[in-house]
Amino acid sequence: MEITVGTTINLPVGKVWEYWTKPEHITGWNFASADWWSPMAENDLRPDGKLSWRMEARDGSMGFDFSGKYLKVEHFSELEYVLDDGRNVKILFTDAGGKTIMTETFEAEGINSIELQREGWQNILNNFKKYSELKG
Repeated sequence: MEITVGTTINLPVGKVWEYWTKPEHITGWNFASADWWSPMAENDLRPDGKLSWRMEARDGSMGFDFSGKYLKVEHFSELEYVLDDGRNVKILFTDAGGKTIMTETFEAEGINSIELQREGWQNILNNFKKYSELKG
């Protein structure tokens, strides 16, 4: 099953792409709630390049690596990667006259409910929107 989340960011696609792909920015937005953080991000932005983003609870109680390999990189328009668990993710960046529409589609995992997965991924995307618009 695939799940799609999305948002519109009030910035041009070039800025959105930069904030989404550069490790120094990924660590600023890559978490779903304020009680989590992202202490580390590596992003080799090319086909067959590796992505590895660490997410941890601020209280140290848990953490995990979000990692995989890029399948497709079309600068300023599309990213596609496969996670280490075999699930595919596709992100579209659409120029909307000075704004950017982001659409992220991912294959659901079998542990958490569809709604919980949708909510978590949407929260990360909402956090990205907030971060990037504040950075401007």
